[in-house]
Amino acid sequence: MDSFKAIVVKEKDEQIIYELEQITFDNLSEGDVLIQVAYSSINYKDMLAVQKNGGVIRNYPMIPGIDLSGTVVQSKNTQFEPGQQVIVTGFAMGMNHTGGFAEYARVPAEWIVPLPDQLDLKDAMIFGTAGYTAGLSIMALEQNGMNVKNNPSILVTGSTGGVGSIALQILSKIGYKNITALVRKEHQVEVAKSLGATEVIFASGLGGIQKPLNKQKYDYVLDTVGGEVASALIPQISYGGSMSMCGNAGGIHLTTTVLPFILRGINLLGIDSVNVPIENRENVWVKMSKEWNVSKDALTNAISLKDVPKTIDAIKNGQHLGRTIIKL
Repeated sequence: MDSFKAIVVKEKDEQIIYELEQITFDNLSEGDVLIQVAYSSINYKDMLAVQKNGGVIRNYPMIPGIDLSGTVVQSKNTQFEPGQQVIVTGFAMGMNHTGGFAEYARVPAEWIVPLPDQLDLKDAMIFGTAGYTAGLSIMALEQNGMNVKNNPSILVTGSTGGVGSIALQILSKIGYKNITALVRKEHQVEVAKSLGATEVIFASGLGGIQKPLNKQKYDYVLDTVGGEVASALIPQISYGGSMSMCGNAGGIHLTTTVLPFILRGINLLGIDSVNVPIENRENVWVKMSKEWNVSKDALTNAISLKDVPKTIDAIKNGQHLGRTIIKL
């Protein structure tokens, strides 16, 4: 194959544009493994990548796409061989290394996770970066005391988005019964309930920045949005509870006091899905292939590369639900 399809982001006349193009292997970044991409997915970070001053891509032209699943075509590394099915998420992919929105990708071997036996390539991207981040969040909360046996009160913010929707489904599947979903719009209520929420509340009901300490409502919070929402929830976390934080769609600033931390002993758990050491990644993917596997019931939409702009606009305008995967 002399050429293949890819979404390419460029800077032109001080504006950022992106479109579907025919490119060659010379347009791909360096790496010792060439992968024929089967699926990628569209994440909030991918939306930022195609915006002016989005803070994701700094060198143009660039192929976006922070994750992919596919089949090894060529490998200079003995750890991987042609025909092997693999997953790549995070690191510099789709930022300063050409990413998953293309029919082929070339990456360093140390970024690659072998596809677990009980997942197929489509399932892997139904999870994608969003599902992987949800898994990391749940794992961190459980390492800090969240346990099905204690029937804790759990709140999930951004509950119908990529991370939140998968988190709701995993929490419900593994036996948690007291799960509150935070939503912004009326049509999201039934969606959140269908994903496993036992109660739904509106973000508007949180008000602005609240008192240093409020009534203790939630043992654990899985936050995906940050900003004022996270700030309003910290004073409502119960004694000894924890909040995981993995997103900034609601803003990067956090307004709080030391009181919830020194009087209630709560914990803030930062979740980074980009630079997790490769040796720590496989255990999360194995869980998602087995006891956490909700891929068959996930809220998913499949599109082609030409449909990417429509989904990007939906994410930007807060109209996107669940997960959108790109079938290459």
